[in-house]
Amino acid sequence: MTVKLLIGDVELANPVVSAPMAGVTDRAYRILAREAGCGLVFTEMISDQALIYGNPRTRVILEHGGEKGPLAVQIFGSNPEYMVRAAEIVASEGADIIDINMGCPTPKIVKNGEGAALMKNPGLAAEIVFRVASRVKVPVTVKMRKGWDDASVNAVELARLVESAGAAAVTVHGRTRAQFYSGQADWEIIRRVKEAVGIPVIGNGDVRTPLDARRMLEETGCDGVMIGRASMGNPWIFSRTVHYLATGELLPEPTREERIRTALRHLDLLVELKGERIGVLEMRKHAAWYLKGLRGAARLREKINHASSVQEMRDLLLGMLTD
Repeated sequence: MTVKLLIGDVELANPVVSAPMAGVTDRAYRILAREAGCGLVFTEMISDQALIYGNPRTRVILEHGGEKGPLAVQIFGSNPEYMVRAAEIVASEGADIIDINMGCPTPKIVKNGEGAALMKNPGLAAEIVFRVASRVKVPVTVKMRKGWDDASVNAVELARLVESAGAAAVTVHGRTRAQFYSGQADWEIIRRVKEAVGIPVIGNGDVRTPLDARRMLEETGCDGVMIGRASMGNPWIFSRTVHYLATGELLPEPTREERIRTALRHLDLLVELKGERIGVLEMRKHAAWYLKGLRGAARLREKINHASSVQEMRDLLLGMLTD
């Protein structure tokens, strides 16, 4: 049976969580993920300084009016005072959970000592969590990796530190920063973290199917599973996983028509939220994900990548229904 998950005082209906992904987990994505039963959705990661200085793009990322269910906002930075100020802004905007990014591997983030680079400075990482948790009333969580590289695997140590500093939960991606997203995720480190702390632990990495989700829960003892890249163009991963965990029944993959109809809905949501020009541009990548594996998708991809209007994009997608 699917069990509810409690993070601080925030109760999730189920332990299936959507990963924060830059350029992906905007309001349109989150609406579809929630409708598919996802227990918790995240914003894209947001810079502490961008929040403090009112960057217009950041306002768009943070916008969540009308969304239902709990929302986690992920922030990143390495200056404790800036992170406190950013967290206070996020809390005032209605975030249910504030997540601190200690896992992003991209060079432009880690070169500033942010993201996964914080794993190399556990003292600073714990100070940030302590300062933020002391100043906001919503639960503060941390997303981390296995470690910086194979020579510095310290997820267990860091998880203990952030728990002592006031973190309400931790998410562990079973890869090091050096791996980025390559190779196989190490679920054993998730199990070790779960055994070391008393707060909820969410496992992340290589959860591509409902069966993977159940296997991760069983093998690691973690409290929740986070699904990232497997959900791109595939919100059904959430509904299928929630259903499988609750009943043991594996629902079928979405039909061709279901994929196209949902892609069209995603397009409408993007255009409604961001306007036609940006909405269509951003829909190009989403459309490719929705169509992946379908007959005729490869030759349609180039046309989709040149679509410049809602009508053009709609016509291309609808054409897949009769192809």
